[in-house]
Amino acid sequence: MKIKAKLKGDVINVKVMVKHDMLTYDQAKKKGKEANFITHISAKANDKVVYDLSSSQFLSKNPIFKFKFKGAKAGDKVEITWVDLLGNTKTSSKKIK
Repeated sequence: MKIKAKLKGDVINVKVMVKHDMLTYDQAKKKGKEANFITHISAKANDKVVYDLSSSQFLSKNPIFKFKFKGAKAGDKVEITWVDLLGNTKTSSKKIK
């Protein structure tokens, strides 16, 4: 996962690229594999949820998410967690610049 978190004024701009194959049901069937795509993404700052997304199979491979929030300062950490259809989970964090 690649994360950029920058403070601009009192707003934190976050950009996240998640590395995932995002196999839809149709693609998986053609490849003879099991469908697997990200179903949930959440972001926390200072133990407060600042972004929460439930998704479907209709996101591209290695999707990019952008969001903004208030209530943090430079030096705080943003923690991003995703869960896919098979139950795999990954969490990464980045300091706000």
